Amino acid sequence: MGAKNCPETPRQKMINMMYIVLTAMLALNVAAEVLEAFRVVDSSLAHTIKTVDSKNEQIYGDFDFAYSQNQDKVGEWRDKALNVRASADSLVNYIWQLKEHIVKTSGGVLVDEEHPLRSDSPFFVNQKGDTIRLKKEDDLNTPSEIMITQKKAEELKQKIGEYKNILIQSINESDESFRQSILEELDTSDPKNIKGKEERISWEAQYFDNKPLIAVITLLKKFQLDIRNAESHILNYLFSKIDAESFKFNKLAAQVIPTSSIVLQGDRYEAKIFLAATDTTQEPDIFVEGQKLQLQDGMATYSVNTATTGTFSFSGVINYKNPAGVTVPYRFEKEYQVTPPSITVSATKMNVFYKGLANPLDVAVPGVAKEDIRVEATNGSIEKQGELYYMHPTAIDELGKRTKISVYAKVGGQERFIGDTDWRVKQVPDPVAKIAGKSGGTIRKEELKIQDGIEAVLEDFLFDLNFTVTQFTMYITSATGYVDPYPAKSNRFTQEQKQQFDRLLPNTLIHIDEIIATGDDGSTRPLDPISFKIR
Repeated sequence: MGAKNCPETPRQKMINMMYIVLTAMLALNVAAEVLEAFRVVDSSLAHTIKTVDSKNEQIYGDFDFAYSQNQDKVGEWRDKALNVRASADSLVNYIWQLKEHIVKTSGGVLVDEEHPLRSDSPFFVNQKGDTIRLKKEDDLNTPSEIMITQKKAEELKQKIGEYKNILIQSINESDESFRQSILEELDTSDPKNIKGKEERISWEAQYFDNKPLIAVITLLKKFQLDIRNAESHILNYLFSKIDAESFKFNKLAAQVIPTSSIVLQGDRYEAKIFLAATDTTQEPDIFVEGQKLQLQDGMATYSVNTATTGTFSFSGVINYKNPAGVTVPYRFEKEYQVTPPSITVSATKMNVFYKGLANPLDVAVPGVAKEDIRVEATNGSIEKQGELYYMHPTAIDELGKRTKISVYAKVGGQERFIGDTDWRVKQVPDPVAKIAGKSGGTIRKEELKIQDGIEAVLEDFLFDLNFTVTQFTMYITSATGYVDPYPAKSNRFTQEQKQQFDRLLPNTLIHIDEIIATGDDGSTRPLDPISFKIR
């Protein structure tokens, strides 16, 4: 029948409209795996920035020491270095403020007693070290509104351009290749037009238009790393301009900068190993675990497969010849962590522990290594074995009012409260008495005679807990209607009971009562009676 003859009712129109809206929402939905990937990258960038900052501070210290020894030689280069530091700090601080503004505008709230952070809550740590809980890490609207509509991305691009110009002014015109490398590292030009498309996308839209909140936070941190890396390159360049005689003033040390200190299982761990302020007229010899590495631009790349999870370390030495012609060794040691890709799926209304058992508990905080997590419990104790935790409840708590699991993690070098969850504590359910896998009904005489005794079975219980019958009484109805009791003090049929089996006639009733079972946890349970009819 055509639509003309069967027009849509208002209700049908509303249903169709809701379906269109739902389809659009599903199209915009960001997969949880993608959000988790951004969290991992964000954590990796934070570790790398910390490493680069540490290296830069050492070079500034070298400038200060060299300046104290010879102000005439070092003064010009030190002043340029301090100008670079001020510009880099200003731009990095601006991005910190921009990230916090976006997070708070998106609904992020400061974590405190009134707003605790649950173990599965995404969070953002600001420049002061305060933890802010993200309301919606896949928020597409707020970042686009601030960065595109309010033109904060355009403002950021302008500030990066100003910073880039300051760095370029510190480079001699003769060092054109180095100048080009800095320009490429801080490139903010619009991407090349895709063949077949008329519209040209802008740099601002490429990075910030219609991107989820966690992606924008990660991208802004990436720009902070680019700024610090460019600062590092300029500092090494400026320090190299101090003539070779000032080498005696510097405190050279081996530098190891990993791509990431946390690596997913199956990926490769990579680290850049080089000597800061290297003399460009000679290259050092770099050894890791006794093996000499190949050099490129004074740096060596250490790469190793990651087949298993855990914390690993490697060490080596950089041999460098000083101006006096003496080879000086600079030793180094580095750690890295390998973690498996993970996903956490939990039934929020099934938080149950069982008294008397070691209840396994898997605790994870996104972006935090297992070694940096601490777990506490009320109404019980926590035991850690490997990567799993085991909860040993003290008392029954059916309503979950007295049992709480609290999680703490080291974030930014300090232990922070992440959140807690409420749990219920139940008694292990009673087992069911069975003969030949049956808890009652009819049974053939021949089948009964080959059984050894009575089992106590925990039906549909996932824990590895066993119960053993310790006593029972069997009642057999005779042909005269008299009921004869035959007791047993174990789970096995007595000789007297087996003799009675030989005399059983069809339709004879067997009733087993007064059944007692003892579990591996030491508890003793009276079990429900079972009855059988011989056929």
